[in-house]
Amino acid sequence: MGELGIGGFLLRWLAAIVLVGLTYNPAGTSFMHWVAETFPRVEPLQAVAGVVLLGGWVFFLRSTWTALGSVGVLLGVAFFAAVTWLFVSWGWLSLADTGIVTWVALAMLSFLLAIGLSWSHVRRRVTGQSPVDEVGSG
Repeated sequence: MGELGIGGFLLRWLAAIVLVGLTYNPAGTSFMHWVAETFPRVEPLQAVAGVVLLGGWVFFLRSTWTALGSVGVLLGVAFFAAVTWLFVSWGWLSLADTGIVTWVALAMLSFLLAIGLSWSHVRRRVTGQSPVDEVGSG
């Protein structure tokens, strides 16, 4: 397995941002908004897009949960909640502006997913140990 590097992490983060942003965003240009326009009727293209997004979410969430575990995910959520609190206390973020708060939450969620996708590279570099599922036979 190759080295991660900043470029590899940024590509993972970009993929997570795309997944999160396509699923929902406060700009009104997301899958959730698209389906809400025709609900309760669901068009075939919406169904295909929904299954693709669901597959992406399953991959990202399973990878993140496997890499970080429940404690790691909980620590990540707590860290980003504390950062949000810090930004609010410094006046950088107003909780009254729900659009900005939503964008910040989506960015932090995508960052947590990117960390989860990258974590095995970080762990291998820090400890020198490969995960068991990467060890070849023979």
